[in-house]
Amino acid sequence: MTGGRSLLADALGGQRRLISLSTLLICGHQAGEAAVPFLIGVIIDRAVDGGVDGLFRWLGVLAAVYVGLSYSYRYGERSGERAAEQAAHDLRLRVTGRVLHERGGAEADRLPGALVSIATSDAARVGAVAIAVASGVAAVVGLALAAILLLAISVPLGLVVLLGTPPLLLLTRLFGKPLEERSETEQEHGAHASGIAADLVDGLRVVKGLRAETAAVARYRQRSRSALAATVRAARAEAAYQGLVLMLSGVFLAVVAVIGGLLALDGQISVGQLISSLGLAQFLVGPMSTFGWVGADIAQGRASARRIAAVLDTPAAVPDGAASPVTPVRGGLALRGVDSPPLRGIDLEIAPGELVGIVATDPAEAAELVRLLGRLHDPAAGVIELDGVALATLAPDDLRAVVLAVEHQTDLFDDSVRAAVSLAGRARPASVDAAVAAADADEVAHGLPDGLDTVLDDRARSLSGGQRQRIALARALAGEPPVLVVHDPTTAVDAATEARIAGRLRSMRAGHTTILVTTSPALLAVTDRVIVVHDGTVRTDGTHGDLVAEDDTYRETVLA
Repeated sequence: MTGGRSLLADALGGQRRLISLSTLLICGHQAGEAAVPFLIGVIIDRAVDGGVDGLFRWLGVLAAVYVGLSYSYRYGERSGERAAEQAAHDLRLRVTGRVLHERGGAEADRLPGALVSIATSDAARVGAVAIAVASGVAAVVGLALAAILLLAISVPLGLVVLLGTPPLLLLTRLFGKPLEERSETEQEHGAHASGIAADLVDGLRVVKGLRAETAAVARYRQRSRSALAATVRAARAEAAYQGLVLMLSGVFLAVVAVIGGLLALDGQISVGQLISSLGLAQFLVGPMSTFGWVGADIAQGRASARRIAAVLDTPAAVPDGAASPVTPVRGGLALRGVDSPPLRGIDLEIAPGELVGIVATDPAEAAELVRLLGRLHDPAAGVIELDGVALATLAPDDLRAVVLAVEHQTDLFDDSVRAAVSLAGRARPASVDAAVAAADADEVAHGLPDGLDTVLDDRARSLSGGQRQRIALARALAGEPPVLVVHDPTTAVDAATEARIAGRLRSMRAGHTTILVTTSPALLAVTDRVIVVHDGTVRTDGTHGDLVAEDDTYRETVLA
């Protein structure tokens, strides 16, 4: 298990060189800032004493300190920002890698938009802790140096700073606890709202087609208001925290200034030392205020680290396997006593090279069957075998190299049509051309400005549903998997196009096992046989023509 604290430590540990450099340089800046009021006091005392040579020497020292603190701040902040961005980038890669892992599981009970929020917003907050650490250490160094300088001026002043700072730091830590809790809640609500928004945008056409705009807006408004309320609570906690820290810092600095003034009136310190002590007291405002935002950033970073760790620690959907598929893959499939609601007691066999149609009277049964064959998860009972080897014993990446199960809802990414079909060049050019023709995607390409080289926009939204389906089907065919399972690949395609696709698909997949989970008569007509699943079990099987003539349930499901 990763855990929030462990993840935060790992993220910062990976950038220790940059963080150390940033800390060193910012400490130099703070040391310079603390030295400035002290040097000004020394210069004033030299001027009062009339020592011209000493006056110019100390002015030169002051100028050198200004140059040093300027450059140290610039490059210190640059190193800190680089560490923060690199840490956030590394976390984004880890979250993305976990989400895309072949054994799955990270997406369970999480909307896509929520995962995006975790990979972006939460990763950025964890990365920001790198700057907070460097700035916090530098603030402590600045306080320590100010205390030493105040001790050199007056022991009581130095002791006030040395003895008063630890309790102040402890109080800021305690006050930061509620902020950490509310920040985590804020991120959770915000991520959920983002997830709902992303889903609504993705399914905008469906929402409009169902005339469900009002219900969709009401759903998002409710979640958005919850996110807003959580954000307001977190903002109030942060404002209260910052205000409290500022108030405590102000009281502390007032005490230092009053003690310095009393010592000057009593003649225990000189005019220059009084100005130095007041300047150092004013300087302390910087480190004290730094503790405020550093505490807030660390609290928010720890909350975000726990959310990221929760994704990384999500159990895999399927266990790993050590077996390898039979070589060469023949493509014989068998399901024996498979239980996975809503499926129950499924028994069926598919011969190598067979083109089989599966008709499920319940769409949920069809979707579950595709998920099982693609091993997105394992059945609760029973076994699924490929050429006599149980799928559960195969390594997921080895399995998916020979079995491609394509769900009904598929996505196309930002790239050219050719790249989408060829899987970024992994498929053979000849297979790409054949797949494009078989899926009738060449007709889609003819209507695009640059044909197959036309670059698709985000998720190919400029294309119609049928055009996207044809390109997605071409992508599945181009990979030439020994076993191909597709779920309703032509629901948005017109009847004439669907008939062309059916004939070409049979020709292209000759000799390879192909399973069409569909209720399309055109596709079922070209299959060797059709298996009917009803009430979670295999009801019957036969050719499409025989089932249409003899089975009322099948005829109603397919031809209605």
